[in-house]
Amino acid sequence: MLTVECPECAATVELPADVEVGEILVCPDCGVELEVVGLEPVAVDLAPEVEEDWGE
Repeated sequence: MLTVECPECAATVELPADVEVGEILVCPDCGVELEVVGLEPVAVDLAPEVEEDWGE
């Protein structure tokens, strides 16, 4: 089982065995969205906020 530390609350987040770079996960403790940014070593970062462009 792969695990990483949440950069927001320092909780342990379990990753599925078939996790891929770019995948979005949710921290079970604080609910923040995390993006997988690396696999060797496994690393996550806060997922970017999706911004509305309102057709611009």
